[in-house]
Amino acid sequence: MAEKFIDLPELIHIWKRTIGSGMIGGKAAGMLLAHAILKKYFPKYENIIEKHDSFYIGSDVFYSYLVRNGCWHIRQEQKNPATVYERLEEAKNLILNGSFLESEKQRFSDMLDYFGQAPVIVRSSSLLEDNFGNAFSGKYESIFCVNSGTKEQRLDEFLNAVRIVYASTMSKEALAYRAKRNVLDMDEQMALLVQRVSGARYDNIFMPQLAGVGFSYNSYKWDEAIDPSAGLLRLVYGLGTRAVDRHDDDYTRIVAVNAPDKRPEGNQAETVKFTQKRADVLDIRNNTLKTEYFTDILKENPGLNPEMFSAEKEYNGVRYRVINFDRVLSGTEFIKDMGDMLRILRDNYGSQVDIEFTANFDREGRYRINLLQCRPQSVKKAGALSAVLPSPSPEKIILKSKGGLVGQGRTMAVDRIIYVVPEVYGMLPEQDRYAAARLVGKAAHYKEEAGRNIMLIGPGRWGTRMVQLGVPAAFSEINTASVICEIGKMHEGLTPDLSMGTHFFNDLVEMNILYIGFFDSLKGNIFNEKLLQALPDSFGQMFPGEKNYGGVLRVIESVDKKIYLHADPVKQECLVFTA
Repeated sequence: MAEKFIDLPELIHIWKRTIGSGMIGGKAAGMLLAHAILKKYFPKYENIIEKHDSFYIGSDVFYSYLVRNGCWHIRQEQKNPATVYERLEEAKNLILNGSFLESEKQRFSDMLDYFGQAPVIVRSSSLLEDNFGNAFSGKYESIFCVNSGTKEQRLDEFLNAVRIVYASTMSKEALAYRAKRNVLDMDEQMALLVQRVSGARYDNIFMPQLAGVGFSYNSYKWDEAIDPSAGLLRLVYGLGTRAVDRHDDDYTRIVAVNAPDKRPEGNQAETVKFTQKRADVLDIRNNTLKTEYFTDILKENPGLNPEMFSAEKEYNGVRYRVINFDRVLSGTEFIKDMGDMLRILRDNYGSQVDIEFTANFDREGRYRINLLQCRPQSVKKAGALSAVLPSPSPEKIILKSKGGLVGQGRTMAVDRIIYVVPEVYGMLPEQDRYAAARLVGKAAHYKEEAGRNIMLIGPGRWGTRMVQLGVPAAFSEINTASVICEIGKMHEGLTPDLSMGTHFFNDLVEMNILYIGFFDSLKGNIFNEKLLQALPDSFGQMFPGEKNYGGVLRVIESVDKKIYLHADPVKQECLVFTA
């Protein structure tokens, strides 16, 4: 594909912007290829696409850094599944405290001179990353550099950012992903992509006005008017970190490209409730990335243009603004242009794609889109699906859900259900909730066998970092599951979060894990806790030394009483029942 779209002048430009030798990695290649495709086939490229301003740090710089700082042998040991997780902390410490060659530091300093005091982001771009079949979504770090202060301070900040990205190759999550994808023995070198941050300065903060991720295929059809092949966007105000990371205390705007007026939240009250409240920005004064309430950003930065991205509301006589992007979606051609870009990239990639982008608008609604990343989107083929929804008797239904399904449809036997009991889990002290999450991981990997279908059911959000909002299990702990179900129980106001486009959801899709967001308030939805409590529990047999958690977790093996699941995401119907 590169030979087809990237010409000699562009190759020379890339070479001039490359520091060190080696390859520039998957993320950089995907970004460059996407720009080349759109430049050739998207008629509005010159008018609305912001030119990328990037440098590349070759993969050989990473290898020489490992050798020079005593990490090479540890890296080689990670190719062996038996020793992959050994000496991780030692390796991280060596990398985080390692040294660069003076010649490398000079090249980095020259690059920073070019950027001046404009913020930059140091992004991972490993050789396997953003590739067909292996996205490595969120497995490696990306670090913002505010890039203010003296020249020495700016260089130190940049060197630390490089070290952090390099050290992320030693994270357990990244290595577990490589092991799961059977690529431990492949040569995984880390190149870096250094990009100027798109946006503008407003008093003491720097940010883009809009950021997000886009998918050429929409796996979540919440309304009959939605065409999955038209794609989906996940939009946030401010930096795109809140679009790709799952923030448990906030929400984003999910948009079906062909039906932007169809909201997954439902009624008007829900639409206002589930809106973005906070934004990530770069704090110029304190030289850091920070999260701030949208209302505070508006008060502290009067030069902003909030009318384009928010609407004014009133509550108890107090007027305030709510982020909704309605004017962007209905008053400009932004959604049409994004749909055209996704279609062109998909057709030329020969596969579905997902992208990351930012956009900045003037007061007349004119905009520039900065395409930051493009990679193949993992879309699994649907499994065998019964033509007709089964009709078991009511007493045999464990769960019946309408809406909230993401993933491919399937009809299958469920071999094991791991159920975190909401009422009991909700009473645990914080530390005990972490311990319960570790036991969930052990149960998910207990006597691990290929072909076994495991279903997780728990309160709030799986993979959360905030224990009051769900079960803080790492993805590597629950990656053996076939189905993950979030139920809105444990305390009032706790709801499942359909975080389409985040690294967490990309992992689910890539591993072909079905997601069920069970909303108790929806008419016709059934969650039969009594039946789950009545089914035989194998927790005590699996973990005889963990009696204190016997009432928190139930592990139900489908042996004497068979359990089945039927899920149809197109119709947004799911049924779990006993035979």
